[in-house]
Amino acid sequence: MRRRSPRARASAESGASPRHCRVGSVDPPATDVVSKIFESARTIAVVGLSPDPRRPSHGVARYLQRVGYRIIPVNPHVDEVLGERAYPSLRDVTEPVDVVDVFRRSEFVGPVVDEAIAIKAAAVWLQDGVIDKAAAERARAAGLDVVMDDCMMRRHAAGHY
Repeated sequence: MRRRSPRARASAESGASPRHCRVGSVDPPATDVVSKIFESARTIAVVGLSPDPRRPSHGVARYLQRVGYRIIPVNPHVDEVLGERAYPSLRDVTEPVDVVDVFRRSEFVGPVVDEAIAIKAAAVWLQDGVIDKAAAERARAAGLDVVMDDCMMRRHAAGHY
């Protein structure tokens, strides 16, 4: 019987699958940026995290939680997701955030990135299909690492960092 790696086990146990993430990126990040994010991050605020296990945000967050990251749900419509207290906005989060993982439509990204800058997050990760080049440039200018139009779970599970 073949033994699975811890990443593969966490992916299978989380219920997340490649269907949660599409392949491709408009602006592929440098491998060193992705490595830096995964190696230094401990706490990930997931903006737009849904309590519905069928939603990509839920599967990705559950995977990240199972591989050891602390997840902070950011969604004004829920009180708790994946056993963690949810906050209405990034500004309401009461502890330091390393990475802001964004599951919002592109047209809503600008204010989220501005909040990430304001709370002094180290990085912003815009999930598959989430693209806002102006917001990404503002984040970079403020010293944040940025990944855009890419899946955090897929990158981590594949070890592409």
